Amino acid sequence: NNLIIKGEKKVERETKDEQVFRRESSYGMFRRSIPLPTEVDEEKVAATYKNGILKITLAKSASAKKSGKKITVH
Repeated sequence: NNLIIKGEKKVERETKDEQVFRRESSYGMFRRSIPLPTEVDEEKVAATYKNGILKITLAKSASAKKSGKKITVH
């Protein structure tokens, strides 16, 4: 019942001058675990990454849809 997102970031920079050549590298990994409030249908999970934005779409499972709550408003 958790959504786990893992990734790795790699950056390499290079500068050249008449007398100096410099190369910098940095690497890093990350992991995030997000608890989900309800059961998810694993077959209907989709993710897209565009312009630096990660969009994740999750669909409730059939059993989670049935266990909805009704609230009466007076």
